[in-house]
Amino acid sequence: MKLLRKIFLAIKYFWLPIILTSATALTLTACNPANFKSAAAQVPQLVSSILSDPKTFNYPLSQESPNVFPLIYEGLITQNPITAKVEPALAESWQISDDKLKIVFTLREGLKWSDGQPLTVDDVVFTYNNIYLNEAIPTDVRDGLRIGKNRKLPTVQKVDERRVEFSVPEPFRPFLLSTGSPILPAHILQESVKTKDQNGHPTFLTKWGVDTPPNQIIANGPYKIERYDTSQRVVFRRNPYYWRKDAQGNSQPYIERVIWEIVESTDTSLLQFRSGGLDTVGVSPDYFSLLKVQEKQGNFKIYNGGPTSSTSFVWFNLNKGKRDGKPLVDPVKSRWFNNVQFRQAIAYAIDRQTMINNTFRGLGVAQDSPISVQSPYYLSPKEGLKVYHYNEQKAKELLLKAGFKYNQNQLVDAQGNRVRFSLLTNAGNKIREAMGSQIKQDLSKIGIQVDFTPLAWNTFTDKISNSLDWEASLMGLTGGLEPNDGANVWAPEGGLHMFNQKPQAGQKPIQGWEVAPWEAQIGNLYIQAARELDEVKVKAIYAETQRITQENLPFIHLVNPYSLSAVRNRFEGIKFSALGGAFWNIEQIKIRD
Repeated sequence: MKLLRKIFLAIKYFWLPIILTSATALTLTACNPANFKSAAAQVPQLVSSILSDPKTFNYPLSQESPNVFPLIYEGLITQNPITAKVEPALAESWQISDDKLKIVFTLREGLKWSDGQPLTVDDVVFTYNNIYLNEAIPTDVRDGLRIGKNRKLPTVQKVDERRVEFSVPEPFRPFLLSTGSPILPAHILQESVKTKDQNGHPTFLTKWGVDTPPNQIIANGPYKIERYDTSQRVVFRRNPYYWRKDAQGNSQPYIERVIWEIVESTDTSLLQFRSGGLDTVGVSPDYFSLLKVQEKQGNFKIYNGGPTSSTSFVWFNLNKGKRDGKPLVDPVKSRWFNNVQFRQAIAYAIDRQTMINNTFRGLGVAQDSPISVQSPYYLSPKEGLKVYHYNEQKAKELLLKAGFKYNQNQLVDAQGNRVRFSLLTNAGNKIREAMGSQIKQDLSKIGIQVDFTPLAWNTFTDKISNSLDWEASLMGLTGGLEPNDGANVWAPEGGLHMFNQKPQAGQKPIQGWEVAPWEAQIGNLYIQAARELDEVKVKAIYAETQRITQENLPFIHLVNPYSLSAVRNRFEGIKFSALGGAFWNIEQIKIRD
């Protein structure tokens, strides 16, 4: 199931690609107070939780998040979530050529891997040329490095012992940000890239699974994996060879150990946090009021970063193709879904303000764009972006105009077919299930029957990414400041072009797959925006993409919740950000005595 390689839940760094989210606010969260109680007195540590076991320790093949990689790896650069500035990481500096076709990075002196071996330019060249740019290795990093209409890839070559040169075939404005992907150790991995298994695939594809002994996972970030106990916890230990030091020359990070307890219920995490033994918990709307009155007593603070960088939306399967001669979508329903007036009517019929008031307890705002509100390229409704405020009458008028009619209170199409479709989402997410229930109720008011069906995550994602056997879905994407991170959503061939998915590598072919003119236009505009270096023009291009998406509604956006986390007051140096959360600068955070 290859698409899931593109599906993450961002908890920290900006070099993560745009992601498809499976859960609401739960980032670094809880702990089991019984588990490391005595150790806490000996070692400065942060105990947190995740909802499920890691799926891999191999970054290029990662399919999910939260994942271990933001703690154990760094790239050449990073992006500050407070200032949005690109900052040095493994590279201490870089130079961009006048023609914008080359970037030369200079590595810091004395870099080392967590096993004490030198980290060199050879590791950078290996990581890009042998892994990220290697077509034999299926990785999403390569999507972010494709350039221009022809989707060409950069070249990477060693200049000298400290410098490495990246060259692009044409000016590519977001390219600097694309170089933040983790650098991987050549001395550990190069043999697995060269060696083929019995099917001719690199053995790298089975390297560093979750059954790999943690001491074999070589890191360059602030932490390394110390232990992994299935269904219990992941333990990280400070990397003694990490390069960062504070102004006084003290090694960072200050926190010696990070523990992720594997807790499959957010309710359990909440109970553990309230019991006094937990360090931090993501605050969902239904928890906020309960926790807010306990801040002083519980010696914690709830941080509010404003709207998150995530979006939530309903989308329809617009794919007109066939697989093995059978239409992916019932042709009757496909005609409904591909009618823009039908989609607009759905948008008007969903009462987003009631959703904010009830499901989100007022802790969110309506979202009207696929671009994150924090992005400088976000086009607000005040700037002319089309919005779909709740209007039941307008919805009915659009449906009648599109050729639908009413048989008593039931909506039928021109051929007399009752309008009924299934709406899928992932099970276990109470917020999303409540949203789906309201959508079902809202659409019943305009005569549409919705069969709302939450599914297990793996089953759900298999349908939307592999079998393509679905009608409508409720889900979300999380991005960052740069819209081009979501280019694989808007490129018609992109792996996250979910509303009209082209088969990905290894999947069965589709006959009769079509790209609508507006789809192609959005894809071309994203290419233009990446080429353009004048920021005023870039903003204008992305503004046009948002106008097109809101007119054609491949995604019917719903609510953007606030980014909320509760953190114990004993942590010093928290710089909370909706984009980075509470611990994006974990190497700088101290624990008060």
